[in-house]
Amino acid sequence: MRKRVYEIIEQDHRGDKVSHAYDVLMLIAITASIIPLMFVEENAVFRIIEWVTVTFFIIDYLLRWMTADFRMGKGKWSFVLYPFSAWAIIDLLSILPGLSLLGRGFKIFRVTRLLRIMRLFKVIRYSDKIQVLGRVIRKEKKVLLSVLVIAVFYVFLTALIMFNAEPHINPETGVVTFEDFFDALYWATVTLTTVGYGDLCPVTDIGRCVSMLSSLFGVAIIALPSGVITASYLDELRASKKVETENID
Repeated sequence: MRKRVYEIIEQDHRGDKVSHAYDVLMLIAITASIIPLMFVEENAVFRIIEWVTVTFFIIDYLLRWMTADFRMGKGKWSFVLYPFSAWAIIDLLSILPGLSLLGRGFKIFRVTRLLRIMRLFKVIRYSDKIQVLGRVIRKEKKVLLSVLVIAVFYVFLTALIMFNAEPHINPETGVVTFEDFFDALYWATVTLTTVGYGDLCPVTDIGRCVSMLSSLFGVAIIALPSGVITASYLDELRASKKVETENID
Protein backbone atom coordinates (compact mmCIF):
# COMPACT_ATOMS: atom_id res chain seq x y z
CA MET A 1 0.00 0.00 0.00
CA ARG A 2 2.74 2.49 0.94
CA LYS A 3 4.67 1.53 -2.18
CA ARG A 4 1.68 2.40 -4.34
CA VAL A 5 1.24 5.71 -2.52
CA TYR A 6 4.91 6.50 -3.20
CA GLU A 7 4.44 5.74 -6.91
CA ILE A 8 1.43 8.05 -7.07
CA ILE A 9 2.89 11.06 -5.28
CA GLU A 10 6.19 10.94 -7.14
CA GLN A 11 6.34 12.65 -10.52
CA ASP A 12 4.94 10.40 -13.23
CA HIS A 13 7.63 8.97 -15.55
CA ARG A 14 5.92 5.76 -16.66
CA GLY A 15 2.52 6.85 -17.90
CA ASP A 16 0.74 6.16 -14.61
CA LYS A 17 -2.61 7.95 -15.04
CA VAL A 18 -3.29 8.17 -11.31
CA SER A 19 0.14 9.65 -10.68
CA HIS A 20 -0.35 12.09 -13.56
CA ALA A 21 -3.74 13.14 -12.17
CA TYR A 22 -2.13 13.71 -8.76
CA ASP A 23 0.54 15.91 -10.33
CA VAL A 24 -2.10 17.98 -12.15
CA LEU A 25 -4.15 18.32 -8.94
CA MET A 26 -1.12 19.58 -7.01
CA LEU A 27 -0.20 22.05 -9.76
CA ILE A 28 -3.76 23.41 -9.67
CA ALA A 29 -3.56 23.70 -5.87
CA ILE A 30 -0.20 25.53 -6.08
CA THR A 31 -1.49 27.93 -8.72
CA ALA A 32 -4.71 28.60 -6.80
CA SER A 33 -2.80 29.27 -3.57
CA ILE A 34 -0.80 32.03 -5.29
CA ILE A 35 -3.85 33.90 -6.63
CA PRO A 36 -4.60 35.73 -3.31
CA LEU A 37 -1.06 37.17 -3.38
CA MET A 38 -2.03 39.15 -6.49
CA PHE A 39 -4.49 41.22 -4.48
CA VAL A 40 -4.03 43.53 -1.51
CA GLU A 41 -7.40 42.88 0.08
CA GLU A 42 -8.49 39.54 1.52
CA ASN A 43 -12.01 38.16 1.30
CA ALA A 44 -13.98 35.01 2.08
CA VAL A 45 -13.20 33.41 -1.29
CA PHE A 46 -9.46 33.81 -0.76
CA ARG A 47 -9.74 32.34 2.75
CA ILE A 48 -11.56 29.30 1.36
CA ILE A 49 -8.88 28.88 -1.32
CA GLU A 50 -6.23 29.07 1.39
CA TRP A 51 -7.90 26.46 3.59
CA VAL A 52 -8.49 24.04 0.71
CA THR A 53 -5.00 24.34 -0.81
CA VAL A 54 -3.27 24.13 2.59
CA THR A 55 -5.24 20.94 3.28
CA PHE A 56 -3.86 19.46 0.05
CA PHE A 57 -0.34 20.56 1.01
CA ILE A 58 -0.63 18.99 4.47
CA ILE A 59 -1.85 15.69 3.02
CA ASP A 60 0.96 15.74 0.45
CA TYR A 61 3.54 16.48 3.16
CA LEU A 62 2.30 13.63 5.37
CA LEU A 63 2.19 11.16 2.46
CA ARG A 64 5.76 12.02 1.47
CA TRP A 65 6.89 11.67 5.06
CA MET A 66 5.08 8.35 5.33
CA THR A 67 6.92 7.02 2.24
CA ALA A 68 10.30 8.64 2.97
CA ASP A 69 12.05 5.28 3.20
CA PHE A 70 11.34 4.53 -0.48
CA ARG A 71 12.72 7.91 -1.51
CA MET A 72 15.78 8.15 0.71
CA GLY A 73 16.60 4.45 1.03
CA LYS A 74 17.91 4.69 4.60
CA GLY A 75 15.41 2.49 6.35
CA LYS A 76 13.79 3.84 9.51
CA TRP A 77 16.27 6.70 9.61
CA SER A 78 14.55 8.07 6.50
CA PHE A 79 11.55 9.13 8.61
CA VAL A 80 13.88 11.03 10.95
CA LEU A 81 15.95 12.68 8.21
CA TYR A 82 13.15 13.55 5.79
CA PRO A 83 11.84 16.65 7.68
CA PHE A 84 15.32 18.17 7.36
CA SER A 85 15.58 17.62 3.59
CA ALA A 86 15.33 20.62 1.25
CA TRP A 87 11.99 19.64 -0.26
CA ALA A 88 10.45 18.90 3.13
CA ILE A 89 11.51 22.32 4.42
CA ILE A 90 9.97 24.01 1.36
CA ASP A 91 6.76 22.04 1.89
CA LEU A 92 6.63 22.98 5.56
CA LEU A 93 7.25 26.67 4.89
CA SER A 94 4.44 26.55 2.33
CA ILE A 95 2.06 25.17 4.94
CA LEU A 96 2.89 27.42 7.91
CA PRO A 97 1.14 30.60 6.67
CA GLY A 98 -2.11 28.70 6.25
CA LEU A 99 -1.94 27.33 9.76
CA SER A 100 -1.59 30.85 11.19
CA LEU A 101 1.39 29.74 13.25
CA LEU A 102 3.03 33.12 12.77
CA GLY A 103 2.09 35.86 15.19
CA ARG A 104 0.83 39.32 14.33
CA GLY A 105 4.31 40.75 14.74
CA PHE A 106 5.46 38.73 11.76
CA LYS A 107 2.46 39.79 9.71
CA ILE A 108 3.50 43.42 10.14
CA PHE A 109 6.56 42.60 8.07
CA ARG A 110 4.43 40.64 5.59
CA VAL A 111 6.41 37.49 6.26
CA THR A 112 3.22 35.46 6.01
CA ARG A 113 2.60 36.56 2.44
CA LEU A 114 6.25 36.13 1.53
CA LEU A 115 6.27 32.56 2.83
CA ARG A 116 3.34 31.76 0.56
CA ILE A 117 5.58 32.57 -2.39
CA MET A 118 7.62 29.50 -1.35
CA ARG A 119 4.77 27.45 -2.82
CA LEU A 120 5.97 28.36 -6.29
CA PHE A 121 9.10 26.30 -5.64
CA LYS A 122 6.85 23.25 -5.37
CA VAL A 123 6.18 23.60 -9.10
CA ILE A 124 9.75 22.44 -9.74
CA ARG A 125 8.82 19.02 -8.40
CA TYR A 126 6.12 18.60 -11.05
CA SER A 127 7.76 20.25 -14.07
CA ASP A 128 10.07 18.24 -16.33
CA LYS A 129 11.29 21.35 -18.14
CA ILE A 130 12.35 23.12 -14.95
CA GLN A 131 14.14 19.97 -13.77
CA VAL A 132 15.97 19.84 -17.11
CA LEU A 133 17.09 23.43 -16.53
CA GLY A 134 18.31 22.43 -13.06
CA ARG A 135 20.37 19.60 -14.56
CA VAL A 136 21.82 22.00 -17.12
CA ILE A 137 22.89 24.45 -14.41
CA ARG A 138 24.51 21.63 -12.40
CA LYS A 139 26.24 20.33 -15.52
CA GLU A 140 27.62 23.74 -16.52
CA LYS A 141 28.17 25.07 -13.00
CA LYS A 142 31.93 25.53 -13.45
CA VAL A 143 31.49 27.67 -16.56
CA LEU A 144 28.64 29.67 -15.02
CA LEU A 145 30.60 30.16 -11.81
CA SER A 146 33.58 31.46 -13.79
CA VAL A 147 31.36 33.96 -15.60
CA LEU A 148 29.84 35.03 -12.28
CA VAL A 149 33.28 35.63 -10.77
CA ILE A 150 34.31 37.75 -13.77
CA ALA A 151 31.06 39.73 -13.59
CA VAL A 152 31.38 40.38 -9.84
CA PHE A 153 35.01 41.46 -10.25
CA TYR A 154 34.14 43.82 -13.09
CA VAL A 155 31.17 45.28 -11.19
CA PHE A 156 33.38 45.97 -8.17
CA LEU A 157 36.15 47.44 -10.34
CA THR A 158 33.89 49.79 -12.32
CA ALA A 159 32.04 50.80 -9.15
CA LEU A 160 35.34 51.67 -7.49
CA ILE A 161 36.48 53.71 -10.50
CA MET A 162 33.14 55.50 -10.78
CA PHE A 163 32.94 56.27 -7.06
CA ASN A 164 36.35 57.96 -7.14
CA ALA A 165 36.08 59.59 -10.58
CA GLU A 166 32.61 61.11 -10.27
CA PRO A 167 31.69 64.08 -8.06
CA HIS A 168 29.30 63.15 -5.27
CA ILE A 169 27.23 66.21 -6.12
CA ASN A 170 26.44 67.12 -9.73
CA PRO A 171 27.94 70.62 -10.18
CA GLU A 172 25.36 71.54 -12.83
CA THR A 173 22.16 70.47 -11.08
CA GLY A 174 23.26 70.19 -7.46
CA VAL A 175 21.72 66.71 -7.30
CA VAL A 176 23.52 64.18 -5.11
CA THR A 177 24.99 61.33 -7.20
CA PHE A 178 26.99 58.33 -5.99
CA GLU A 179 26.47 59.38 -2.40
CA ASP A 180 28.07 56.17 -1.15
CA PHE A 181 29.81 53.10 -2.53
CA PHE A 182 26.55 51.13 -2.63
CA ASP A 183 25.20 53.65 -5.16
CA ALA A 184 28.24 52.96 -7.31
CA LEU A 185 27.74 49.20 -7.00
CA TYR A 186 24.08 49.60 -7.93
CA TRP A 187 24.99 51.68 -10.98
CA ALA A 188 27.70 49.23 -12.08
CA THR A 189 25.33 46.26 -11.78
CA VAL A 190 22.47 47.76 -13.79
CA THR A 191 24.95 49.02 -16.39
CA LEU A 192 26.72 45.67 -16.73
CA THR A 193 23.38 43.94 -17.25
CA THR A 194 22.53 46.63 -19.86
CA VAL A 195 19.38 47.61 -17.92
CA GLY A 196 20.38 51.20 -17.18
CA TYR A 197 17.47 52.74 -15.26
CA GLY A 198 18.97 56.21 -15.65
CA ASP A 199 18.46 57.25 -12.03
CA LEU A 200 22.25 57.47 -11.58
CA CYS A 201 24.31 58.88 -14.43
CA PRO A 202 27.98 59.87 -14.73
CA VAL A 203 28.67 63.53 -15.56
CA THR A 204 32.43 63.48 -16.19
CA ASP A 205 34.18 62.30 -19.35
CA ILE A 206 36.00 59.55 -17.43
CA GLY A 207 32.74 58.35 -15.95
CA ARG A 208 31.02 58.29 -19.34
CA CYS A 209 33.89 56.32 -20.88
CA VAL A 210 33.70 53.79 -18.06
CA SER A 211 29.94 53.62 -18.58
CA MET A 212 30.33 52.85 -22.29
CA LEU A 213 32.92 50.13 -21.65
CA SER A 214 30.75 48.63 -18.92
CA SER A 215 27.74 48.48 -21.25
CA LEU A 216 29.75 46.80 -24.02
CA PHE A 217 31.30 44.36 -21.57
CA GLY A 218 27.86 43.63 -20.15
CA VAL A 219 26.62 42.39 -23.53
CA ALA A 220 29.45 39.85 -23.65
CA ILE A 221 28.94 38.76 -20.03
CA ILE A 222 25.20 38.19 -20.51
CA ALA A 223 25.63 36.48 -23.90
CA LEU A 224 28.22 33.94 -22.74
CA PRO A 225 26.16 32.04 -20.14
CA SER A 226 23.05 32.34 -22.32
CA GLY A 227 24.78 30.46 -25.14
CA VAL A 228 26.15 27.81 -22.79
CA ILE A 229 22.78 27.23 -21.12
CA THR A 230 20.90 27.12 -24.44
CA ALA A 231 23.25 24.57 -26.00
CA SER A 232 23.27 22.36 -22.92
CA TYR A 233 19.49 22.68 -22.53
CA LEU A 234 18.93 21.46 -26.08
CA ASP A 235 21.26 18.51 -25.44
CA GLU A 236 19.28 17.57 -22.32
CA LEU A 237 15.98 17.77 -24.23
CA ARG A 238 17.33 15.51 -26.98
CA ALA A 239 18.60 13.02 -24.38
CA SER A 240 15.22 13.04 -22.57
CA LYS A 241 13.35 12.53 -25.84
CA LYS A 242 15.66 9.65 -26.75
CA VAL A 243 15.00 7.95 -23.38
CA GLU A 244 11.23 8.36 -23.81
CA THR A 245 11.42 6.87 -27.32
CA GLU A 246 13.43 3.88 -26.06
CA ASN A 247 10.92 3.30 -23.24
CA ILE A 248 8.02 3.32 -25.72
CA ASP A 249 9.83 0.84 -27.96
